[in-house]
Amino acid sequence: MLDDADLLALLLSRRPGTSLARPFYVSPEAHDADLRHIWTKEWIFAASAAEMPKAGSYVTLQIGAYPIVIVRGADGAIRAFHNSCRHRGSRICSEAKGTSPKLVCPYHQWTYELDGRLLWARDMGPDFEPTKHGLKPIHATVTAGMVFICLAEVAPDASALKAAADRYAAPHRLDELKVAHQSTIVEQANWKLVLENNRECYHCAGSHPALCRTFNDDPDLVGSDDSLSSPQGAAHVARCEAAGLPSRYVIAPNEQWRLVRIPFVGDAVSYTMDGRAAVAGGIPGMPFANAGSLLFFHYPNTWNHFLSDHVLNFRVLPIDAQRTQVTTTWLVHRDAVEGRDYDLNRLTEVWVATNDEDRRIVEENQVGINSPAYEPGPYSPKQESGVLQFVDWYARTLQGSITGRKLVLAAE
Repeated sequence: MLDDADLLALLLSRRPGTSLARPFYVSPEAHDADLRHIWTKEWIFAASAAEMPKAGSYVTLQIGAYPIVIVRGADGAIRAFHNSCRHRGSRICSEAKGTSPKLVCPYHQWTYELDGRLLWARDMGPDFEPTKHGLKPIHATVTAGMVFICLAEVAPDASALKAAADRYAAPHRLDELKVAHQSTIVEQANWKLVLENNRECYHCAGSHPALCRTFNDDPDLVGSDDSLSSPQGAAHVARCEAAGLPSRYVIAPNEQWRLVRIPFVGDAVSYTMDGRAAVAGGIPGMPFANAGSLLFFHYPNTWNHFLSDHVLNFRVLPIDAQRTQVTTTWLVHRDAVEGRDYDLNRLTEVWVATNDEDRRIVEENQVGINSPAYEPGPYSPKQESGVLQFVDWYARTLQGSITGRKLVLAAE
């Protein structure tokens, strides 16, 4: 049985530039440590705001032992609560999403306002005080059209993230988008393997034939580089910035999040099999169609692509030590009509295929790591700099939480 001291020892003995020790990918105790030290302390991407288009629209999710409900109130604000009735603890909302004028517990019909206040509880006696039994709130903020939540009593400062992401995403008009499609798959692998696979394109040419028609797998564009070392990247950033599209690489001081706009391959303008737009008319206000993709990641659980014609949000949630839920949401402008302005299969086919290819990749990765013969291997400095960036962030964050000492990046 591993405890935090054992995990700390493994972190301290890790060789620079290598993958993590086996327990971090296979051990239930390490998974529990991830939940305690990262998933319940950091900001987590929970849902696209467009999933809750009107008052009473709600989304539920599970983070470790915590069932959570996120709801849009009558005032338009999006709030998050523990999805547990203040009477006897029953889960209030059991569906993945829905719409309700009030939040009503199905067990005994305790009824809550959309802002969490208890409105009605039958036969509770004269001394009962409803104001003391509202739903327990969870920190929530909307950033770049995405709802982030934090289960910690005191949430980390998200002001710099919100300022940067809102500015970069503003041309994509997130408050004018709607959900065109959403898919959820379960990958039989540890959540960190899912993130690691996303943070490199070393595997792309051999694994993603549809994606590589349009996505540029140049490691100077998609790793930990600022994209300017790529002539294509530098020219694209300069062109987009001149047109008023924030595009230049920006990263958090602790490297937890990053924004950068990169070009597609050749004349491509979207993630489609022929490279042409997936949605006619695109997003109003974008200065040109070939704006490439604004890439936005936030550890531990999201990567995103903001295009001129649609937006893709990806959410990763751990189920257990070797199962991970991955949800993809395709967003288009609210005026776009399916069948007229876009074909749903054409809009989604590239990433549906890519997600399934990635699922198979990380599941095979997990099977290999489950072998007692596995030992940490070296990352390619050129091709896997983004993976190393993520793994280093994970190791610093976990070590800092275990020891109670915030770790900072060493000066270059």
